Formats: sequence, C-alpha cells, structure tokens
Amino acid sequence: MNWDIAIRRFKNFLKLERSLAENSVIAYVQDVVKLKQFSEISNLPASPIEFKTSDLSNFFIYLNEVGLSAYSQARILSGIKAFYKFLHYEEIISDDPAAIVETPRLGRKLPDTLNIHEIDLLLDAIDLSTPEGARNRAMLETLYSSGLRVSELINLRISNIFFGERFLKILGKGDKERLVPIGRSALKYIEVYLNEVRVHVPVKKGFENYAFLNRRGQALTRVMIFTIIKNLGKEAGLTQNISPHTFRHSFATHLIEGGADLRAVQAMLGHESITTTEIYTHLDREYLKQIIIDYHPRSQEKR
Repeated sequence: MNWDIAIRRFKNFLKLERSLAENSVIAYVQDVVKLKQFSEISNLPASPIEFKTSDLSNFFIYLNEVGLSAYSQARILSGIKAFYKFLHYEEIISDDPAAIVETPRLGRKLPDTLNIHEIDLLLDAIDLSTPEGARNRAMLETLYSSGLRVSELINLRISNIFFGERFLKILGKGDKERLVPIGRSALKYIEVYLNEVRVHVPVKKGFENYAFLNRRGQALTRVMIFTIIKNLGKEAGLTQNISPHTFRHSFATHLIEGGADLRAVQAMLGHESITTTEIYTHLDREYLKQIIIDYHPRSQEKR
C-alpha cells in the first residue's frame, strides 16, 4: 500500500467512522502528509506500512533540528499515532511502530527560534536613519526571508539577486548552487540599501559585486554579523541567545508550522542530504516562490 492510498483511506475513516469535524480531519491528514514528505526527502520506505519506530523517531529528530517547537511536534505526533492506530485497527499492519514513540517534552522553548512578534521587535529596533541601519535591515530581512546561512549572506553577490524573478542564486556548502525565493519586503530593503547607501561607499578592489559591505568597502565578517544581531537583540529586550542561525531556524519553523511542503523547505535551506538536481526533479522555481507567498509571515502578498 502506497502513501496516497493509505492517506485517502485514513481520511475516509476519520470522516465516516470517527465523524470528526472537517478542520480536524484536515489537521490529521496534514500531519501524515508531512511524514510522507519526510520519507521522500530521506529515501525511506515508499510505503507507510514498512516504516519502523526508528524511522518515525528520525522524523521527529528532523523536526527538532529544523527548530519546530515541542508543542508543534506533539501535535504532529498525535496525528501520526492516530494514523498508525488506524492501520493497525484495519489489520493493514500487525505492529504499530508509533506506539512507543515518545511525545516531545512540552514547555521547552528552543533557544534559537524566535516567534513572529520577536522577529518584528528585532527588526524594528534597527535605526533606519543611519547607513549601517539601512544595511542591517536589508541583511536581516534577507536572512529571515530566505533562510540563508551567515556565510551565504556575507558572500551574496549583487549579480545573483534577481529582483524581477524574486530569487537569489546561492553558493552553499560544498559549492552547491541553489535558487532561493525571496520576499518583496526583503527586496525592498535591499534596493533601498543598494541605491541610497551602498552607492556612497568607497568600494575596495575585488568587492565590487558583494551585496553587503562594511564602512571600508569590504565584505562583512561572520563575527560582525553575530555582533550586529546580538546588539539588536539587547536593544529589542529579547533574552534569547540570538545568532544568524536563529533567523534560519525561524524561517524553516514558521514555514513548516504554517503548512509548507517539507521538500520545499529542504530545497530552500540547501540541506546536504539532498542535491539540487534531485530537488528540482520534484519542485520548480515557481512552486518554491509560491511557498514563500503562501506561508511566510512577512510575505507582502498576504497583507
């Protein structure tokens, strides 16, 4: 039995035999769809009846590594348990692999993920009246809008920003290129920085194509980005241990919690477990851009 058949039968069971409300049915099904997507991006069994407890545990390890809160993990686990109880009840499987999967501990806030309100507080703490403020707002909007690594941010080239298409071309780990969608809000701040601030910076030779520069016209360092973010966190009154990776985790968390396709999030993050070629056999650029439009909290199209 493949995933689609199992999910369809599970959905009918919830509707007809459990008589659940439509919203509850949708929530349960979405939880199982996330597991299906994880199986596809991790080369796990093509059928849910072949899943082992260790496979399910790895799914929740992945959700935790991405930064999904314990509350969201617990809710998803509830849906997964209901799915495998159904398969066991229907005698499709003889043993329930989800029975001994432990519920994530609630009340434990991940230290490197910010909620949407905290992201806004951090961004609003930036003084846009200064050249550095305009640059910093553009950088942090880019981090949060596209989930970049700090090394990818400081090495971003102007020629790799496609304003019309709303994509960035990123050179990630292992020199692997990927295309990442970027929201209109981030692009707006990048344009302001490039056209009103960066044009007045005396650029050092060799750094003409770097998007973000320091006062001396050179590329920023990782340490500078960490320092900028930590100082802004203090000004915003945030007590978490904030780093550039906080924005990357928050980007992934908010997309997944909003209902985005796990495969699309993996593609945008550029995780090493999947090559660009494999990603784009399943997902095209327009689909990835639509994920940002539909699920990113700061998508201008949603306002």
